[in-house]
Amino acid sequence: MNSRERVLTAMKRQGKPDRTPFEISWGAFTPELMDVYKNETKSNLEPDEYFDFDTRSVNLNPTIKKIDFQKYFSEKLPDNLVIDEWGIGGKPGSQKHFLEYKYHPLADCKTPEEVYAYEWPDVDADYRFEGLVEKVKNFKERGYAVMGELYQTIYETAWLLRGMEQFFIDFHENPEIIDVICENLMQLRVKQAEKYAQLDVDILRLGDDVTCQNGWIFGRENYRKYFKERHRKIVAAAKKAKPDILVFLHSDGNVHELVPELIDIGIDILNPVQPECNDLQRLTDDFGQRISFWGGIGTQSTMPFGSPEEVEKKTRETAGILGKYGSLLLAPTHILEPEVPWENVTTFVKTAKHCFY
Repeated sequence: MNSRERVLTAMKRQGKPDRTPFEISWGAFTPELMDVYKNETKSNLEPDEYFDFDTRSVNLNPTIKKIDFQKYFSEKLPDNLVIDEWGIGGKPGSQKHFLEYKYHPLADCKTPEEVYAYEWPDVDADYRFEGLVEKVKNFKERGYAVMGELYQTIYETAWLLRGMEQFFIDFHENPEIIDVICENLMQLRVKQAEKYAQLDVDILRLGDDVTCQNGWIFGRENYRKYFKERHRKIVAAAKKAKPDILVFLHSDGNVHELVPELIDIGIDILNPVQPECNDLQRLTDDFGQRISFWGGIGTQSTMPFGSPEEVEKKTRETAGILGKYGSLLLAPTHILEPEVPWENVTTFVKTAKHCFY
């Protein structure tokens, strides 16, 4: 089997491939660990090429749209602010790969009309997808499964636009504001999902952290009221454009109560399956024949704090549990932080490449 065949066989739950497919999440490393990677390998290749992950990703091209976001803030924006195309501003945090998001362009909106009037980014514009069909084709010809990235799909971008504290107040005092923000986001995401599907990617990767270590962040009812049906429409749009596309959803935390909701809306793959707050055996027993798993190797535990021997043991154990039905892609549950010893990285990769269901 080549990598693409391996991934699709596993994720479509069509039997057990020759070995467990694998990757390292989100481009593999935070900047400090990336420096270690370059020093240790002396390679100019990106980690997915050097380690030969079973997957490759395509992302939107940069925007050329210019928006003056200062008009959405009453105070002057600081010079060291990192501001993205949504107008969300963050200052460098304690580590260079983290930003402290303190600037939320919809924070002061009082009416739905103000939200509608917001100058939304052009994430659905045709030029943002130019050249990607060639990249997808090239990756497939080389034998890799190709993923289209659509993280921070609705909830995460919504609270970043509004500010988390205000967003949670809105659940009780301004539900119409939440509705309008989420509806605008959904319309953009539906168009993006259609375009990714038309590029012929194998997997569309959505992401919204609607659960935390203890379960729901804001309750099942709020998920159903504001997000579930919008997620469903994004999934449906992708599958209408490409019926065999697989749709992946990332939500950190304890997801046991979330999984039935995801299965209901057509999600094919669950990520990241954190072992620190989920019973992996229970997830497998309850859902392993209806949804595939992607992840499973703890970045709060095993990767930073385990010995190489423990990394190898945990990788094999996880493959045995979550891979019971063959429907597992092994990966750390998040991007690898600076605390992860280099030997643990190489041990995970070596083990995953020789890991069988």
